[in-house]
Amino acid sequence: MTTRLITALGVLALALPLQAAERYQFDTAGMHAFVQFKISHLGYSWLYGRFNDFDGEFVFDPEDPENSAVTATIRTASVDTNHERRDNHLRSDDFLDSEAHSEARFQSTAFVPLGDDRYRLEGDFTLLGHTRPIAIEVSQTGAGEDPWGGFRRGFHGRTTLTLADFGIDYDLGPAAEEVEIILSIEGVRQDDSE
Repeated sequence: MTTRLITALGVLALALPLQAAERYQFDTAGMHAFVQFKISHLGYSWLYGRFNDFDGEFVFDPEDPENSAVTATIRTASVDTNHERRDNHLRSDDFLDSEAHSEARFQSTAFVPLGDDRYRLEGDFTLLGHTRPIAIEVSQTGAGEDPWGGFRRGFHGRTTLTLADFGIDYDLGPAAEEVEIILSIEGVRQDDSE
């Protein structure tokens, strides 16, 4: 009896962290998720754009956020700067080479709590066949039930990428050697995490 009780308690202890983790799908169907970017135009103004086709999921553990993880895939041909000629140039081999490299991918390696619902999301980002470690400063914007009987959790994040690190060497001037990535992700909790 005692052996069975100890075994049962051990199994329960192992299961508890898994039960606390919640799995979320990016809400791209309702477009409550955005992958945007900002880059200098000749040092005179800011050019903004976004990717319209992407998906991903994240696991968030409210009890132990370090157990959290994120994966995401971006279809590079979906780049959109509200200017067709420029978008076609961005899809070319001068930049995203969307024909040869149709997807960019992110896989997290760490989720570090910084306090006050702020985190550092670390991971490997692959673009144009180059994989580099990146860090994204993240804050949780909120969580709770939605009007349709589901549960949602949202995060906002920013990071800066150096274009040359991913093989993009098209001369846009010294003010445009880096691009800022801005993420606003709302996830819908999946039934298997409840």
